[in-house]
Amino acid sequence: MANQTPKQTPMMRQYWEIKSRYPDKDTILFFRLGDFYEMFFEDAEIASRILDIALTSRNKSDDNPVPLCGIPYHAADNYISKLLASGKKVAICEQVEDPAEAKGIVRRDVIRVITPGTITEPDNLEATRYNYLAAIHPLKGKWGLAVIDVTTGDFRVTEFDRLHDLLDELSRLEASELLISRSLAEEEDFAQEIKGVVRTVIDDPTFDPTKINDLKRVKGVKIPDSARAAAGAILHYVEYTAKEVLKHIHGIEVYETRRYMVVDESTQRNLELTKTMIDASRYGSLLWLMDQTLTPMGARLLRDWILHPLVETEPIAKRLDAVQTLVGDIMLCEDLGHMLERISDLERAAGRIAMETANARELVALKQSLKILPGLIKIQRDPTGLLKDILKGIDPLDDIDIMIEATLNDEPPLSLREGGLIKQGIDAELDELRTISGEGKGFIAKLEASEKAKTGISSLKVRYNKVFGYYIDVTNTHKDKVPPHYIRKQTLANSERYITDELKGFEEKVLGAEEKIKAMEFQIFSKLRSQLVEHVSRIKKTATRVAELDVLLSLAELARRNRYVRPEMTDSTEIEISEGRHPIIEKIHTGDRFIPNDSFLNNTTDRLLIITGPNMAGKSTVMRQVALIVLMAQIGSFVPATKAKIGIVDRIFTRVGASDNIMRGQSTFMVEMQEAASILKEATERSLIIIDEIGRGTSTFDGLAIAWAVAEYIHDTIQSKTLFATHYHELTDLEVTKESVKNYNIAVKEWNDKIIFLHKIVPGGVSHSYGIQVAQLAGLPKAVIERSREILANLETGELDEVGQPKLAYSKAERKEQIDVNQLQLFHQAGDHPVIEELKAANVEVMTPIEALNLLHKLKSEA
Repeated sequence: MANQTPKQTPMMRQYWEIKSRYPDKDTILFFRLGDFYEMFFEDAEIASRILDIALTSRNKSDDNPVPLCGIPYHAADNYISKLLASGKKVAICEQVEDPAEAKGIVRRDVIRVITPGTITEPDNLEATRYNYLAAIHPLKGKWGLAVIDVTTGDFRVTEFDRLHDLLDELSRLEASELLISRSLAEEEDFAQEIKGVVRTVIDDPTFDPTKINDLKRVKGVKIPDSARAAAGAILHYVEYTAKEVLKHIHGIEVYETRRYMVVDESTQRNLELTKTMIDASRYGSLLWLMDQTLTPMGARLLRDWILHPLVETEPIAKRLDAVQTLVGDIMLCEDLGHMLERISDLERAAGRIAMETANARELVALKQSLKILPGLIKIQRDPTGLLKDILKGIDPLDDIDIMIEATLNDEPPLSLREGGLIKQGIDAELDELRTISGEGKGFIAKLEASEKAKTGISSLKVRYNKVFGYYIDVTNTHKDKVPPHYIRKQTLANSERYITDELKGFEEKVLGAEEKIKAMEFQIFSKLRSQLVEHVSRIKKTATRVAELDVLLSLAELARRNRYVRPEMTDSTEIEISEGRHPIIEKIHTGDRFIPNDSFLNNTTDRLLIITGPNMAGKSTVMRQVALIVLMAQIGSFVPATKAKIGIVDRIFTRVGASDNIMRGQSTFMVEMQEAASILKEATERSLIIIDEIGRGTSTFDGLAIAWAVAEYIHDTIQSKTLFATHYHELTDLEVTKESVKNYNIAVKEWNDKIIFLHKIVPGGVSHSYGIQVAQLAGLPKAVIERSREILANLETGELDEVGQPKLAYSKAERKEQIDVNQLQLFHQAGDHPVIEELKAANVEVMTPIEALNLLHKLKSEA
């Protein structure tokens, strides 16, 4: 309120009264003035920078000019989208009374607050992903999470024992906006954890668990207290922003994350599930590959399935059965495809109907979609399993189709207040008004011909414009012929405009009819939309079934086009893949024949696979393809292989490559160690771990020590199936000391001191990483390559101990013992060691090794 001045106009006083209710600097007030939304003071300064529009001012001659910028109201969506993308909110302030009836200044008020998590306009939303608003709340040692998509009414809650698990789920949901309490926001450690997330801080009392009690589908549902509080905050917030109770939010689904494979943020990124690591592009991601969907709701559901793979064999088998049926019936798939591609976004249409923001074109699109449903239901005569459940759950919604068909024109205008919406025959009074309005053209033509004949003015015209209404136009050359009953209305340079009592009476009749037509059409449309609100839940249920059918068809098309096979899903601990292929690389690199590879892991004999080989050979490809095949199988998809037997895994962990987190001030090595720490803390024997290099961000000895210790800990303590790629070829010695370790390498062929990549994984380790050969391929100077070889030869001489054993394999105690033994070897040298020769020359009796060891142990025990 500091910007107020004593000289304020009534309009500016109104502005400040409204702005005082939205003081948050992140909220920009769009103040409606005529055909523009205006922004003032600090709002104008902020918005002009973000929107790249001119900043001007009111009262320029005043000592305190008012900063000002504005946008056309009809183009607001694009500007709102930019403000939301920058983390701002927009309060829409409209005129809420007719200016013609206003006594003094027109009354205005905020009709809606648009935020990243509550936006509903289709042009500002990504059709293929949900737009979640999330809220989290700690209570009694638990963490409650609530998420809602306002556009669809999808409302879910769950609870976690640990913040870490909640953050993993948040990363999967990719919420557009996060609600947190003021007290939680003040905790620095927590604020650090959610850096980069668009968050809104609200008062603690808003997290009210009783707020959800009014929902229809809550009674009898067991909802954790922390989740109840989070859900209460969300309901309060969406009603605050929408300025009304949302009718399509009927109940809450309580879901358990233990029913799904845990896919944390690191794994999403490293496996490139929804976007690539390099440029965050959809192209090249697993979602890009798998998405053959034909409807927006199908695309959204597929994304959700990819980020929430199942961990129970029965529901996975049901999905696989359905996919197999579709794969085996090409004609069925083609028929389904032709139908699905003609179905619009039923889910979001239901949401806009419920919020009473749907326009006539959206309802006509809904009607056209509903006409497809009866054929969809009958498309397969004897469906079984999941397909049967889906088709049975599709409501044809023919009564809704009939309502819209009977009321709306097939091609209505975009505007709801300009007429042209309603069919003939719906309302007798409306039809009569249309007749009156339609007679206007004929009346004008007759009047013009009649006046020309009466006055003898051949150039006389009867015309209409919005400012002056109907008038008679006479050029100046014929002014002397104008009859006395013509009333002058306007003088132009070359003509005069007149009105007559007859024309004035016609104008009142016709223009009154047109205004009444527009008002009546809007009233009839609004009544239809209100009636449809009662059927929103039916539309949503059908939309869900159509989405499921769309995803299954997409998986079938994917399998058929790419020669995928059905995986055998088991509760065992084995993963066996024959001729597996990386699903994305084989599609992108179409010029080269992809080399398939076999993979076998279990929790007994082949638990930890150490994979060595040079850069560019394909270690990362082989490991990631195993992880992707397992994940695809647990989604319910066929997989790129000739045969696959997949034992269910509870989560996939990945530690891949090098990256930093500048926002949190973390180095590459720190991020690497945090990812490794998370794996060692969270993995179970049912997990699948993918480690592609570890310990590379520090000194060689430190890194090698860490890599060895991590591998041992996974093998001995966690005992989970692990693929461990490394350039520390010393780790291949683990196969000697650990029973469930197996060595593999990516085969290369050496020729003329160069290497040829074969991209084939074979048993056994390698003694070096061919780094110098790869460096040579990359173009390092010859002198550098030659000097590298000299240094490597010097380093490699120190890898084994004095008796040819790997030095890394010893514990501290074993190392001391080995040092003792190595020292005792002096006592039985064959005479070629200078120490022995010196002892013999002094007539000192030399003990045998056994005698020396016995003496050493005796001395230790006495000490």
